[in-house]
Amino acid sequence: MDFTYVILIPLIPLAAFLLLGIFNQKIKPAVSGYIGVAGLSASAALSFYTAYQYFFVGGKVDGVYQTFVEKTTWMNFTDTLAIDMGILIDPISVMMLIVVSIVSLMVHIYSRGYMKGDDGYTRFFAFLGLFSFSMFGLVLATNLFQIYIFWELVGVSSYLLIGYYYTKTSAVAAAKKAFIVTRFADLGFLIGILIIGYYTGTYDFETLNNPEGSAILSWSSTSFMGLSFLTWALILIFMGGAGKSAMFPLHIWLPDAMEGPTPVSALIHAATMVVAGVYLVARLFPMYYFIEDGFALNIVAYVGGFSSLFAAIIAITQTDIKRVLAFSTMSQLGYMMMALGVSGYDGHEGVGYMASMFHLFTHAMFKALLFLGAGSVIHAVHSNYLKDMGGLRKYMPITNITFLIAALAIAGVFPLSGFWSKDEILVAAFEHNKLLYFVGVFVAGLTAFYMFRLYFGIFWGKDTQYKHVPHESPISMTLPLMLLAFISIVGGFIPFSELITADRAGFEAHLNIPLAIVATVVGLTGIGLAYVFYKKENDLADRFANAFGPFYKWASNKFYFDEIYMFVTKKIIFKRIAWPIAFFDKKYVDGTMEGIGNKTVVISEKIKGMQSGKVQDYAFGFIAGVVVLAMVFIYLWTN
Repeated sequence: MDFTYVILIPLIPLAAFLLLGIFNQKIKPAVSGYIGVAGLSASAALSFYTAYQYFFVGGKVDGVYQTFVEKTTWMNFTDTLAIDMGILIDPISVMMLIVVSIVSLMVHIYSRGYMKGDDGYTRFFAFLGLFSFSMFGLVLATNLFQIYIFWELVGVSSYLLIGYYYTKTSAVAAAKKAFIVTRFADLGFLIGILIIGYYTGTYDFETLNNPEGSAILSWSSTSFMGLSFLTWALILIFMGGAGKSAMFPLHIWLPDAMEGPTPVSALIHAATMVVAGVYLVARLFPMYYFIEDGFALNIVAYVGGFSSLFAAIIAITQTDIKRVLAFSTMSQLGYMMMALGVSGYDGHEGVGYMASMFHLFTHAMFKALLFLGAGSVIHAVHSNYLKDMGGLRKYMPITNITFLIAALAIAGVFPLSGFWSKDEILVAAFEHNKLLYFVGVFVAGLTAFYMFRLYFGIFWGKDTQYKHVPHESPISMTLPLMLLAFISIVGGFIPFSELITADRAGFEAHLNIPLAIVATVVGLTGIGLAYVFYKKENDLADRFANAFGPFYKWASNKFYFDEIYMFVTKKIIFKRIAWPIAFFDKKYVDGTMEGIGNKTVVISEKIKGMQSGKVQDYAFGFIAGVVVLAMVFIYLWTN
């Protein structure tokens, strides 16, 4: 099949970015919105056409979905090692094209209403175009170096969008924090890429992921500290993914990233950039699974499981609605990582891989809906905090219904999309690791509780008297809410097990009724507790918080990880390590160089008379030198 046209999918948003960026001051705001929406509409149409052609026309040969690659050599290192640039079409890249295009298009449409009247309206749409280009390029990458290039472009785009309100100190600080934390993670990613290139002689995904290829079969040829070099490389690459997907302990940037405009939170921190880490592990899944019996994959599983529990506990205590959703995102990303970590490879054994990708898709839709719904609420009440909300269902019926659908979906209520994808994750965990299964079930209950704490706190709870009567958002904002709500309702019926699996052959998935009942009961229990605590105004929540005493305070302060990082950075790295080095550098290294320079100046001052510029002085010196030399030679000759 010919997929050369797919290159247009990232190039169209790039063209929109260049057009809006270069002519920022000349294009009217309303026109820039239409340009952004038109560009993403074209990319979305091409993405859907690609998905149809791949999944339902010609992508499957002899029962197995094929990989289609269009590439050109960009840079040669050696006769065998080169970097290509191109596009790779396979099940997960096509699925990600759909995710990115849907969410980005919805955010573009939504932003036309949300950002109306903003001074940087055109600049905002230019940044959205840059981000969309970067994300499309990332998911279509054919090799590790190409994905790394777009990985960094995504980081730059995120920095620009988080710090969009550049006159706001907290937004600037949040942008720098996100950029710096992910740079540390990306250092590990880069080292891992270099190790893989050195020991396998390729960066190409097709070659690296071939179970019968030399990269996987010869993994044990070299080792370091008891593990093969390729295992170390995979751990380092996961470090990069963990930073981008806000896994513990590299999660600290995500809550602060909510300083950006709410559409940015929906685009970057719900559905696209933060799932790049999950996508990276999935992209290299055969290596993670086969090399050293999946040692690195076990690390992925436990980091994901712990992150999901850690974030869910914190989410219960937060009062800023966007931060609740931020920790919810971290928790659900942990779910996806955990599913990959407990997955097998062949047939139904690979249910974890399928479930992770399934949940990535469904979560992108209902989490984007939750963020955009939160933006609609913030747009109406001009506050992010639950204490300033309550009773909004009377004023915002569309936002209320769509937010409720998203909350039910993430809580795993039948038959919404979250029920099907979350159930498959729990099935995979139950079959491979009982400890992580129980963590997953507990997190499912916590998720239902904190999401309905949020829902009841915004739309029910106390009957708040607003200074300015809230009103429903304009159609440009509610239309994306309704479309995403529709996908959240029907998305679970997509036969993912037949389309996206680790071995690409597909299998027939069946609902595990006992496990589904357990998860549903736990989820409904969480919803019921939230109903009792928050449906009507009462003091149960305060009594509950007091009962947990210091633990609740620790959780509400995010277990003081920001403070720990600041202490380590300022008191240990800066004061105990960097300051002595800086002192030595300034005192001795700089001092030595400055001393040499100063002595040179002193000596120059003393001998500069020798270069007076007078011919008489030079003639005298010349004659004196000749006389001295003559006397020396006469003396030596006569003796």
